[in-house]
Amino acid sequence: MKFGTIYEEYLREEQNKYLAKCSHVEYKRLKKVLKRCRVDRALQEHCTNVDQQEEGGNESPDICKCNSCTSCDQMFFTELTKEASEIAGCFSSRVQRLLNLHVPSGFLRYIWRVRQCFIDDQQIMLQEGRVLLNYVTMNAIAIRKILKKYDKIHGSVSGRDFKSKMQTDHIELLQSPWLIELGAFHLNCNSSDIDETVGFLKNEFKNFSCDLTEARPLMTMAISETMKYEYNLTCPICLDTLFNPYALSCGHLFCKGCACGAASVYIFQGVKSAPPEAKCPVCRAVGVFAHAVHMTELDLLIKTRSKDYWRQRLREERNEMVKQSKEYWDSQAMLSMGI
Repeated sequence: MKFGTIYEEYLREEQNKYLAKCSHVEYKRLKKVLKRCRVDRALQEHCTNVDQQEEGGNESPDICKCNSCTSCDQMFFTELTKEASEIAGCFSSRVQRLLNLHVPSGFLRYIWRVRQCFIDDQQIMLQEGRVLLNYVTMNAIAIRKILKKYDKIHGSVSGRDFKSKMQTDHIELLQSPWLIELGAFHLNCNSSDIDETVGFLKNEFKNFSCDLTEARPLMTMAISETMKYEYNLTCPICLDTLFNPYALSCGHLFCKGCACGAASVYIFQGVKSAPPEAKCPVCRAVGVFAHAVHMTELDLLIKTRSKDYWRQRLREERNEMVKQSKEYWDSQAMLSMGI
């Protein structure tokens, strides 16, 4: 079955309360744009060949080389950029809302505990997690497929360049830190007691795994038969398993203490207090600290599966925070006294 048919069936089935207001890739419409472009191209080439025969073989300067197509590009990439941005925004907001319910904080924690005495929300959360995973996967495949069709028709690498632009603009769906959080959310649910009525949902994520015992800790997510992602859970700075992890806007993961050190801020000030000119230690991208994401579910997963290591790192971070706090207030006191 062609992907276009599968995608249309998915859209009909998944238009439920979870995705009622979410954007999707207009795969069918974009495919029609490319089809029309292909027809116009064939007609233009035919007319050009006739003109060349009549004029003695001179090539017309107006022939479309198809490295780029102005009439096609004007709608195609503008539309894809808008859709990818809206999908990324919808996915991140929905996952964030779901995770806030799973690991509530503050007053919401007490409300949630009272609610659990009357309603079992575990099944609802797992089902919504499955819907969100299908949502981001299907749209990511749709974008990949339509970009392949574009390059095939135009004989160009514009589709590949557009994917690079999506990564730069932080709208590449399968590199979203919220996808990692969603995988960690399910692994955390699997490690807890789940009612038999939601056991069928576990099969949806049976290819999710996390191994922290090896020298290179990994979380693996086999999203589909052809899409398998491995997320390295080693901090690029301290070269140890992530602790209290944060994901920068560029997608790279760091321990909170390591990220603060790279940005020249104190741990108690937080990752987001980094100056605007601070660069990612890995890719050197600028301005990626302001919208950093605290990976709560991933931290919970590491805490659950490696308790001794997590406690040791917690003690080390607290000691470092006390040390930094003392240095900070000592410096502030000296400044106030004019020393």
